[in-house]
Amino acid sequence: MDKKTIPIRPLRSDNITQGKSRAPNRSMYYGMGYKETDFGKPMVGVANGHSTITPCNSGLQKLADAAVRGIEEAGGNPQIFGTPTISDGMAMGTEGMKYSLVSREVIADCIETCVQGQWMDGVLVVGGCDKNMPGGMMGILRANVPAIYVYGGTILPGKWKGQDLNIVSVFEAVGQNAAGKISDQELKDIEQHAIPGTGSCGGMYTANTMSSAFEALGMSLPFSSTMANPHDEKQNSAKESAQVLMEAIRKDLKPRDIVTKKALENAVAVIMATGGSTNAVLHFLAIAHAAEVEWTIDDFERIRKRTPVLCDLKPSGKYLAVDLHEAGGIPQVMKVLLNAGLLHGDCMTITGKTIAETLKDIPAQPRKDQDVIRTIENPMYKEGHLAILKGNLSPEGAVAKITGLKNPVITGPARVFDDEQSALQAILDGKIKAGDVMVLRYLGPKGGPGMPEMLAPTGALIGAGLGESVGLITDGRFSGGTWGMVVGHVAPEAAAGGTIAFVKEGDSITIDAHQLKLQLNVPDAEIQKRRAGWTAPEPRYTRGVQAKFAFNASSASKGAVLDLY
Repeated sequence: MDKKTIPIRPLRSDNITQGKSRAPNRSMYYGMGYKETDFGKPMVGVANGHSTITPCNSGLQKLADAAVRGIEEAGGNPQIFGTPTISDGMAMGTEGMKYSLVSREVIADCIETCVQGQWMDGVLVVGGCDKNMPGGMMGILRANVPAIYVYGGTILPGKWKGQDLNIVSVFEAVGQNAAGKISDQELKDIEQHAIPGTGSCGGMYTANTMSSAFEALGMSLPFSSTMANPHDEKQNSAKESAQVLMEAIRKDLKPRDIVTKKALENAVAVIMATGGSTNAVLHFLAIAHAAEVEWTIDDFERIRKRTPVLCDLKPSGKYLAVDLHEAGGIPQVMKVLLNAGLLHGDCMTITGKTIAETLKDIPAQPRKDQDVIRTIENPMYKEGHLAILKGNLSPEGAVAKITGLKNPVITGPARVFDDEQSALQAILDGKIKAGDVMVLRYLGPKGGPGMPEMLAPTGALIGAGLGESVGLITDGRFSGGTWGMVVGHVAPEAAAGGTIAFVKEGDSITIDAHQLKLQLNVPDAEIQKRRAGWTAPEPRYTRGVQAKFAFNASSASKGAVLDLY
């Protein structure tokens, strides 16, 4: 790429780094080794999520370094700044889990603040763990300067006794151990072998779901979303991403030129086709809000009904993201959808090519020597797996993940818990029986606060062999690794006076994914009587970031965003 072709359009940074009145500003750049000729180059942010907090992010520095080299070689000035992360897997089941969704907002704020405060001409975001992706994209869309997302990459599978392991294997092993199905030593062996190195959780869990969706959205390079972090191609892709971004700066191709309603439909179609995480619903509501694109929870149901599940991926299927990559990756999935008329081929991507142009040379059919990606004629399921359920328990909607279930319908007695820990203990103690419907409440955006994930209890249910015979509903969230008869994001939440707050032990509850119904089988008059006698609980936090989140958070049905005024 010819460096001289880059600064064709006026640079935002011209206002800061040029002119006599801005000499003090330039002086500070000289202190960092800049030369006078550097002030004619774009100032390009590299939002680096590297940390040693989690394997998801501990392999990011080499990608940020590769991006810096790409920016410099293409004639830009890289400006590196940090973004935080919270490890969902490490925080799961603890008070720390309540900071996970909060971190999405903090990351978005960091990127918006640095890009706008330093008046950058573009930004490349490098992230790994779950909330890095939506937080990064929200910050990108708020700032709306040319941008690209570089996913840190998936982890390689762990190995034990000839089995492929991943993080969810450990949570399910806890339940198996409690049920007497495996020994303490076997549990320890699984724990010690599940995570072999760097990279994000290996199934089509939240991180890989969001990275795949960003590729479909047009904001990441083709094939980049399923690469493994330890592999060299991931670094090469990071450098190429930086060079593509420099061209986008030259052309003034901005995120909101790319992230349109049709592009969101493409992203959600890929989420459905790959069997992605329930968290994608919450996060894409927030992303659409940041992009100022009209999008509601009902749009997910609209896309679900027309989009088959094409990929046999964990948590409810057989394969991991590395297997999907080997089978042709997200471009192959997208080509199948495009040929079936289920994608908008005219959507623009960050490369300057449309979706159709990008997929031009991808085979029309998946390779016959693999069974990770199905054909449109032979899908895993004829309709998508993320169903939006409504009823008197969730008039604003709730999210159910219905893949892998023989019969996603249950009516049973409510087993009510006002926190996650007591619910988990009840499962481990054998107090939850087939036919029960567990209700975990006061865990929503305001009530948690921070809408913690419920992988520990759902993993324990699977491990105990109760995944298809026990229902679980919550106003909290689920891990991308969750599957079973589970319904999350129940809205309105208990802390806001939603009907879930009025459920009593033993009440009959129906979960019916066929009829898209979530119903408390109690007369309306009795519900109103309970409502009249209800008092909102005191906030769990009254200071700091959790208190601010709880005060400002919108309903889960609106993405739990903090700026919906």
